[in-house]
Amino acid sequence: MKKLLDTDKGSETTVAELARHLGCPYEGEGATQLTGVADLAGAGEGELVFMAHRKFRPLLENTLAAAVILSPEEPCDRIPIIRSSDPQRSFVEAQGYFFTPYRPEPGIHPSALVAETARIGPEVSVGAYAVVSDDVEIGAGTVIHPFVSIYPGVKVGRDCIIHSQVSLRENVTLGRGIILHNGVVIGADGFGYLPPEDGSRAKIPQQGTVVIEDDVEIGANSTVDRGTLGATVIRRGVKIDNLVQIAHNVEIGENSVVMAQVGIAGSSRTGKNVILAGQVGIPDHIDIGDNAIIAAKTGVTKNIPANTMVSGSPHLDIQVWRKAWAAIPHLYDLLKEVKQIKKKLESLE
Repeated sequence: MKKLLDTDKGSETTVAELARHLGCPYEGEGATQLTGVADLAGAGEGELVFMAHRKFRPLLENTLAAAVILSPEEPCDRIPIIRSSDPQRSFVEAQGYFFTPYRPEPGIHPSALVAETARIGPEVSVGAYAVVSDDVEIGAGTVIHPFVSIYPGVKVGRDCIIHSQVSLRENVTLGRGIILHNGVVIGADGFGYLPPEDGSRAKIPQQGTVVIEDDVEIGANSTVDRGTLGATVIRRGVKIDNLVQIAHNVEIGENSVVMAQVGIAGSSRTGKNVILAGQVGIPDHIDIGDNAIIAAKTGVTKNIPANTMVSGSPHLDIQVWRKAWAAIPHLYDLLKEVKQIKKKLESLE
């Protein structure tokens, strides 16, 4: 199976051509050649940059870049400008214009083990030493990188990217357009044991599954456990960072973001558009409402209503938490004053 590494289009474009591609107006010399993109501090000759905030203005004044994407009100007379109401979004689109990530050509590597009962769609790539077991379905255009292990009965939708060392356990279902980064495990047993009677712990069978809907991305070495009964569900558009643990029968609502080292215990659920920042801990059977934001290192202790922001451990409304932490540095002095007042009152008695 041939390999294709296309990390750069390898051809130049002009400011005018890129502006047309982005659907944005430009100012200055439209014939200026662009070869790629870079950040303001590190840009060199021929590269495109963007500035999203005025605090980066000094970097713009000294950049060696060939052109810049700026908001309509931001002046610049040093280099050509592509005007955008959202410079960062336009820059990301420009990145896609110049950069194509590694993608192997379709085909099954000779060293891959693909069961005869597996159903492989058109334009699928199966890499070296990957294992595709009985009754697996792989949708059209999906990439299975080397050393992926897919257990029996798994269904993978079209246009997915499954990176090396991913394990998909038996009977899990993935939608379309899913990206699983290296080391992800989908469908391992949930952590369920009966309380000990004789000092041992009896394992509760984990006979459920995992359902991951379309356009989900899961970062390296994160895990999503199968349901004890029923399914653990990751809804459409969810983005999960590295080193996240999602336990059995959890449900993550559409377009939610789960950042690094979050741990969610069994049967908890989030609504839509929830943000769980790094190292948030959520116990079992918790409900978190739509659009809630849980700040980093928060220890959730009870249900959280929709459209709220909480922080701290145990968690508090963000405004209460900020007031509490503003007061904490003064508590020692306050305690000394209270002791002094107490002594004076005792002496009066």
